[in-house]
Amino acid sequence: KHNANASTPPTDDDDPAATMIGTTTEVDGRIRSPRFTTWLCFMVFSLITMSSALEVVERYSETDMAMKNQRYAVASSISSFVINGIVVMMHLTPKTSSYIVATKLEGAVCLFLMGFNTATVAVASDPNNGLAVKSDGAVMNGNLYYFSWAGFVTSVVMSVSYLRSVYHLDVAGEMRNRSARLTLWAALLASSLIVMGSAANVYDAECNVYEPERTEKYCNRTAFAVTIGALGTMASLVVVGLKIATSRAPFVLEMTLSVSLFVLDAFGVAYVTSGYGPGAPLGNLYYFSWGAFISAFFLSSSCYESYVGARKHMMMEEEELSFRERGGIAESKEEGATADF
Repeated sequence: KHNANASTPPTDDDDPAATMIGTTTEVDGRIRSPRFTTWLCFMVFSLITMSSALEVVERYSETDMAMKNQRYAVASSISSFVINGIVVMMHLTPKTSSYIVATKLEGAVCLFLMGFNTATVAVASDPNNGLAVKSDGAVMNGNLYYFSWAGFVTSVVMSVSYLRSVYHLDVAGEMRNRSARLTLWAALLASSLIVMGSAANVYDAECNVYEPERTEKYCNRTAFAVTIGALGTMASLVVVGLKIATSRAPFVLEMTLSVSLFVLDAFGVAYVTSGYGPGAPLGNLYYFSWGAFISAFFLSSSCYESYVGARKHMMMEEEELSFRERGGIAESKEEGATADF
């Protein structure tokens, strides 16, 4: 109990209705997760994705494979929404919150939903399925496209937050501490992989047909996008593998690859995202072509800064060594003059 005449106001520690338990907060016997707001957002994203997928399935049904993938997208979005709703409801009561907040069950649900949303994004972004994008890669259903990606990103953020709060594993910090520029190489790897897959889907739908309606220039630029994505994926995979296995990669190799990929991606965004290219419509190919270019730019800049810093360090060491040598020569001359005297 607080003294009525005390000048110090009561703190949260004095409130019996709110106590801290590790990274969670207990309010009126109910454990409040630091991810509760994220779960709410995830449920909203899943609801929008589910409703958009249901509307598209009613409108488009061309081939058996497309219908099968459409049904899978609907089933995945419905499952994601139902699971999210159950998790949010479990947060609201004291008895059920202890079973979901910062437990192995929450971690399993996070990983399960991340897998579900990964598959949903892949199916919805495939132009052959007629869900979120057209055959040329342009977005035709903004809600399904953007909110399926929002759900995927949210599932990754929640999984990382769970690992950090429960197992004290800081994934982003570990990547930064593991090796320099590992995060940028991972971003370039993901962007290049999506560019390669998206361009390949567009090529199959628009160019690799009996009577293609697209021009030869369009198909050549699509094949160029596939090539750039494949080269970026392979180069990034080599560097990421070396950094994970040995905590470092040869600097000459890293700088050569980063500059080469920067030049390739510069031509890529110029040719692929122009008016005659397959990346002109807003979609995966447009966004991730620019994402790969930006990642390669920051990689090249970081490598150049490391090179300049190492060169300055070497010059300072050479100057210090030269100064010591000159000091030694002067000292020896002084000793010789003293001996002659």
